[in-house]
Amino acid sequence: VQLQASGGGLVQPGGSLRLSCTASGNILGVDTMSWYRQAPGKEREWVATITSGGSTTYVDSVKGRVTVSIDNTKTTLALQMNNLEPDDTAVYYCSFKKYGTAYWGKGTLVTVSS
Repeated sequence: VQLQASGGGLVQPGGSLRLSCTASGNILGVDTMSWYRQAPGKEREWVATITSGGSTTYVDSVKGRVTVSIDNTKTTLALQMNNLEPDDTAVYYCSFKKYGTAYWGKGTLVTVSS
């Protein structure tokens, strides 16, 4: 499974961004799809997960501001982020888990600053 994240950029506080992650290769057996982020000087943290059945979970700090979704082909994972805050500044990574193995894409940088 190969993953490519995109959609990052510079946004002002209170703004919105939509990140996308395109999967290619053999995605049969993928059961969870997630977003993580790593802020400067901090460890990577989990942000959101969607299962193949459509169930979603979020880290408390983004609840109500972020929505994770997957398209019908299960090849495009999205993260809609609204009301962004400076603490959301990070490199965002997508990850697909298949039969217990996690696959990672290269990150996309989100900078929230005025």
